[in-house]
Amino acid sequence: MRDPGFGIYIHWPFCLSKCPYCDFNSHVAARIDQPRWRAGLLRELEYFAQVKPGATVTSIFFGGGTPSLMEPATAGALIDRVASLWPTTPDLEITMEANPSTVEANRFREFRAAGIGRLSLGVQALDDASLKFLGRRHNAGEALAALEVAKSLFPRFSFDLIYARPGQTVAGWQAELTRALELAGDHLSLYQLTIEDGTAFAPAYARGDFQLPGEDDQAAMFEATQALTQAAGLPAYEVSNHAAPGSACRHNLTYWLGGDYVGIGPGAHGRLNGSATRQHRAPEIWLDRVERHGHATQASEALNPETRAEELVMMGMRLVDGIDAATFAAAAGRSLWDVVDAHGLARMEEGGFVTRTAAGIKATPAGMLVLNALTAELLR
Repeated sequence: MRDPGFGIYIHWPFCLSKCPYCDFNSHVAARIDQPRWRAGLLRELEYFAQVKPGATVTSIFFGGGTPSLMEPATAGALIDRVASLWPTTPDLEITMEANPSTVEANRFREFRAAGIGRLSLGVQALDDASLKFLGRRHNAGEALAALEVAKSLFPRFSFDLIYARPGQTVAGWQAELTRALELAGDHLSLYQLTIEDGTAFAPAYARGDFQLPGEDDQAAMFEATQALTQAAGLPAYEVSNHAAPGSACRHNLTYWLGGDYVGIGPGAHGRLNGSATRQHRAPEIWLDRVERHGHATQASEALNPETRAEELVMMGMRLVDGIDAATFAAAAGRSLWDVVDAHGLARMEEGGFVTRTAAGIKATPAGMLVLNALTAELLR
């Protein structure tokens, strides 16, 4: 049985510009009242400490948006407040997402002093043409410089790349990933480009402004990703995440293993005491409600046992180790074998997409390529 831990997610909703592929709750603001936002985030933390008292915090994650645009003192105050409201583990993982622009990289030292121990950089590509297409504000030179700074300051660092971009070949991705692995620390996040509704890319793709590589090339890129990262000592532990042994992102594992986590800030989601929480998305409305009521919870819905169990299957199958039946039962209150469709499981086993383990079930490499369809079969 695996301990999923208990995490705190802090959402900073502001960016300098909106990337065309991004469907996260992010907003461009000409001016940010930093002291007011610090007070609001601290107040919502205090509210949730009453909802989930006494739990031991294993991770804090600053996401966004672009949380490295917050003042380092705000990050420090939030870290200190978490430690005053809940017990924390001695090896508490504290991650901040950041962009590798020169402006933000110049503040990395202050964030390290504030208590950030793990930096996650949104590099996304290692050439200027791709960065321009992806709407990134930094160039490849700034990305490489930021990685050097991160390596020198933080005990742990990771960075993201997006592949299966228009015009990208399998050989081109292999070359880019090989270079990335030479630059990597203990973790990489490697995502296939997907076109999400509500993004600027969605209408452009529908108009035919650009095309993605074909399905066979995308599958070949995924398979090359697994082989190259494995050979470099950063094997996959989740469908898009790769790490050295013992260096998986503990905060994200809390999600995938079905643990509880607090979500504060505009649009943040949480899972607490059997309920799904969601904070108001609009930054100014969120801040006003926090100042008036102490929190801006827009929804807190008790998850029925069936919904909870299905969510745990969908999340757990993303992990390379798959679903541990004992961990599942502890989180769902139901046996994994009562939730998974026996006929669907048998079909997926026969097709070579799923295998049983000593602990439960997991997707095979072939299953990881069709994860959504696989999960649908298991939950028929």
